[in-house]
Amino acid sequence: MRFFKKHFFTLLCSAALLSASTYTLLKTFVLSEAISTVQATTSNSSTSSTSSSPTSSTTSTSTGEVTQTDTSYKDDNISVTITTGQTDDTTYYVADIQVSDASYLKTALANDTYGTNVTATTSSIAASNNAIFAINGDYYGANSTGYVIKNGVLYRDSSRNSDYEDLVVYSDGSFGTVNESDTTAQELLDSGVVQTFAFGPTLVKNGEIAVSTSEEVGQAMADNPRTAIGIIEESDGSLHYIVIVSDGRSDESAGLTLYEMAELMQSYGVTTAYNLDGGGSSTMYFNGQVVNKPTTNGTTIKERAVSDIVYIGY
Repeated sequence: MRFFKKHFFTLLCSAALLSASTYTLLKTFVLSEAISTVQATTSNSSTSSTSSSPTSSTTSTSTGEVTQTDTSYKDDNISVTITTGQTDDTTYYVADIQVSDASYLKTALANDTYGTNVTATTSSIAASNNAIFAINGDYYGANSTGYVIKNGVLYRDSSRNSDYEDLVVYSDGSFGTVNESDTTAQELLDSGVVQTFAFGPTLVKNGEIAVSTSEEVGQAMADNPRTAIGIIEESDGSLHYIVIVSDGRSDESAGLTLYEMAELMQSYGVTTAYNLDGGGSSTMYFNGQVVNKPTTNGTTIKERAVSDIVYIGY
């Protein structure tokens, strides 16, 4: 009887520990928890097409004349041009973006909701916000720490334990990098920060490559699909951004190392560049279509649902 009771309580404790561990894993990676909702920042403009061409159109909107093709968009405030590049074994896509005002660089949350594991595809979040151009963000919802400031709103002020810096975007559209251990989220907000991205690492800093050839983001593979964003500091103060998304993990496209992405970014003249969430999350969206080929297993072209995007729009 004593033997039975002893082992019964041992099994009971083991089951309780297993249940607690399972719940923790589910809460971290699977179960969604909505904490707060946000109001979409988009504004709709009426348009009237003046061209019937399927690949080129000019519309008249409150933004002035809009001219767009399969690979470009231009109005009085926003210019986006998409080009495709190729290394020896990898296809990548470059967005050259110029905006007249910092307010056109925005972020959006899946389902307009801040929370844990609240996700949607980059293209669906972009479409619901009338984005002209979009990429996946830093997937803040997969973590319980790390500062979260989106569109000037502070959502999370618990710092992450990481040597990697955060990318911060100020209200004037300029970029900076900070270590969360050196500041508070409220101090960032007070200094004019309107967006934070807690992924990393910083790829280019002050025009110089900031990663080593062996650096990686906790991955077993060095070559991966990647998403990165950078800024070119123009002498006239205009806002000029470069975004690069690479395909990877497939027979057609191996992917890039962090150093290779940093080299690419530097070749476009950026002064600061930052690595966002990659792998199956890496997605570029433009004019209503997914530009790249998102994949996680090398065989299925499919978007991974993410918690947030970076986009250009009204």
